This record gives sequence, structure tokens and C-alpha cells, in this order.
Amino acid sequence: MNLQFLWMMLVFGGLLFFMQRQQRKQQAKRQEQMASLAKGTEIVTIGGLYGVIDEIDREANKMVLDVDGVYLTFELTALKAVVNTPAVEAEPAQEALVEPVEEVTQEEPVETSDK
Repeated sequence: MNLQFLWMMLVFGGLLFFMQRQQRKQQAKRQEQMASLAKGTEIVTIGGLYGVIDEIDREANKMVLDVDGVYLTFELTALKAVVNTPAVEAEPAQEALVEPVEEVTQEEPVETSDK
């Protein structure tokens, strides 16, 4: 066997390995992105349409987007990117009710020289 041919096969095998590895990473990222979808998530479709997810039906592989009051149905595969995820609404902090305190100053007796 020619040594040159062996090196060529080795380089070709390395290229295939790294290409498949990159594809697996992208596929895992896509799966994670799909799993994180929830109502209220702002997304971009592959057509460039921005909208907020109103409904998700994972069994039917569909989602309903709210685009400025217009509801559109898309397949989940039409998702291009997640713009932002819905923030969990924190409960507003309750203000502590503190009553104003009057300052108490002790008055010292004043001595007068009138007798």
C-alpha cells in the first residue's frame, strides 16, 4: 500500500469525524432549543417572521404564533431562533409599613435669675 494513499485516507477520516461532531453539537443545540419553547417565548421563523408563541402542540408538531394580534400556525421545524425566553414574573416586594417616629427631645430645665 502506498504511504501517500494512507495519509490521504487518514486526513479524510479526520475530516469526516470533525464534520459529524459539529453536526451532532448543532443537533443537540436544536433539540435543547425545541425543548425550551414555552408560551410567551419570542421567536423568529425561517421566513424572518417575529412572533410570540401563544400555543404549542408537540404531538401535532405545531405552534401558534401571536404576531401583533394575528394568530398564525406553523410547524415546529419553522423555528429559526429564539429571540428571548419569557421571564418568570417575580412577585412584587411588599413595602414594609413603618410608622413615622416622633423625635423625643428632653427639655432641660432652664434656670432663670429672676427671684
